[in-house]
Amino acid sequence: MESASKAQILSRLQSDILRFQGFKPADHLDHSAWLGAINQSFPNATFPTGAVHEFIAPGMEEMAATSGFVSAVASHLMKSHGVAMWISQRQWMFPPSFKSFGLDPDRILFVKTSKEKESLWVMEEALKCGALTVVVSELCDLTFTASRRLQLAVEQSRVTGFVLRHRYKKLSTNACVSRWQVSSLPTDSIDDLPGIGFPKWKVELLRIRNGYPNTWNVQWNNGEFNISSRQTEPISIETEAQIKFG
Repeated sequence: MESASKAQILSRLQSDILRFQGFKPADHLDHSAWLGAINQSFPNATFPTGAVHEFIAPGMEEMAATSGFVSAVASHLMKSHGVAMWISQRQWMFPPSFKSFGLDPDRILFVKTSKEKESLWVMEEALKCGALTVVVSELCDLTFTASRRLQLAVEQSRVTGFVLRHRYKKLSTNACVSRWQVSSLPTDSIDDLPGIGFPKWKVELLRIRNGYPNTWNVQWNNGEFNISSRQTEPISIETEAQIKFG
């Protein structure tokens, strides 16, 4: 009886911790089926909302690919009524392009900041606002303390945050629930016709709390994610170190 009671307590604690981190219980109605096979890497096979996700983009090409993938994810989270905020120090976004990823630019608040510290402050305050569904911020560096403040903010509001890190100096442990890297892939031809096809990315889930890192080829086609294949190549020593130690 005592061991059974301890097991129940541990199970309850684990469920509470996962819920606070943005992971829904197994019996929760799953609204993230649009991610297909990627869901199997998350606890309870559900994309964590009400949490902060970190995306690393070494160069501008990766930054563009990451922005596209994050926009597509945000469009599903926002559905037809949500509002997003996009924070950046540069005016490089072309608002009409968001329609290609299912986002109406009229439902995105674009905020231009003058320095990194200001971007971080705006994101923290925005994550506290329950009227928003998604907050995206472009940052270079993210300390554990700063990421912890962001995570504490979303635990109350249940807003989902995306940190897009470019020109970062180093990768270190932080409080984000996941770490991703997205890069562009050659598009597939449509009916053997020449020209540019639908956006296609190599999506790497480098680290996920209580989940399973993996890599997929993902195509965005008419408002849906198509998981065309799963990578089977071995993980490099550098990537393995990032997964284990952040």
